[in-house]
Amino acid sequence: MEILIILAIGAVAGWLGSVIMTGQGFGLLANIVIGIVGSFIGSWLLAMVGVFEEGSLLGTILTATFGAVVLLFIVGIIKRA
Repeated sequence: MEILIILAIGAVAGWLGSVIMTGQGFGLLANIVIGIVGSFIGSWLLAMVGVFEEGSLLGTILTATFGAVVLLFIVGIIKRA
């Protein structure tokens, strides 16, 4: 059951991140991957500045979305170079 929750949070966060950065989603599988990787990036970055809310569903989604936006921003810079 826990893996389904992780996949659902990843899908939501990846979709939100891709909508914020590009105006559209990338598809279910890509959104899940973006959201899960974004979760690691967001957790790491927010922990470094001391802003990390652990335990709540909303905090997890916001952290993963923040990381997804950062990930997509970096990918966009790399693609332009």
